[in-house]
Amino acid sequence: MQKNTFDVIILIGRPASGKSEIIHFLTHLPADVRGERFHIAQLEVYDDFPMLWAWFEEDNILSKKFALPRLHSDERGYFKYQELWHLLIERLSLNYKKLVRDYPSYHAHNTCMIEFSRGSEHGGYAEAFQHLSEEVLEHAVIMYVRVPFEESLRKNRRRFNPDKPDSILEHGLSDEKLERLYHDDDFASIASGDSGLIEIREHRVPFVVFPNEDDVTTDKPDQLAAQLESVLRELWKLYTEKQVQRAASDLAQDYKSDDDLHAFSDLDGEDFLENVNKT
Repeated sequence: MQKNTFDVIILIGRPASGKSEIIHFLTHLPADVRGERFHIAQLEVYDDFPMLWAWFEEDNILSKKFALPRLHSDERGYFKYQELWHLLIERLSLNYKKLVRDYPSYHAHNTCMIEFSRGSEHGGYAEAFQHLSEEVLEHAVIMYVRVPFEESLRKNRRRFNPDKPDSILEHGLSDEKLERLYHDDDFASIASGDSGLIEIREHRVPFVVFPNEDDVTTDKPDQLAAQLESVLRELWKLYTEKQVQRAASDLAQDYKSDDDLHAFSDLDGEDFLENVNKT
């Protein structure tokens, strides 16, 4: 049977755009529903926020407990070096590389979701994507959750719980920091339209935009489900087309004549992949 789920989904968008709510929704679905409707297997999430927050906590310990210099951030909580944003992406990629090394059949039963936000102030997605590994890009699709800055600001204020600044669902930024780091977003400048392919080094990575200007990710489970299903259906179509093109290219190298390929010519995308996998 042809595999019906994504390997790697890169989930991006401004802070408080709805990414965590999408993950929460997907992880609480029955496995069969998640696979059949959304093309997502057992979901495992790699988010750069816990790593980033650990750096801040370590810096506070070094500074306050040991009177030593902070390693990653200044006293206001800004990174000392822009490269640290890229280091987070490199770390996510390294974690994924070790994962599939240790579990070669990982994607037979699992979808890996890599989540992060990037503003133009620190390089945007254009620079961040350059630090994704070959292993990630080979398997990846991208879903960008689109909200204007004003909506990001509103939801960031609403979700922040000062008692849980390390929480995935309840962390937040000051208005000043959100404005500086995330007011400008470059995704629209590197991705044409609401779906298609993004060129990242030698890879053409399928992408879709999840429009969330009307905040379907907050207390609207039916609307969220319908919109997410529609968006991921389009992403699956793009992903399958890419897989077909790759399989056809590999097949063309293995067969010497057009007659050898004739048996595959009338098959649609998923049937084509299933028959290629049998050869």
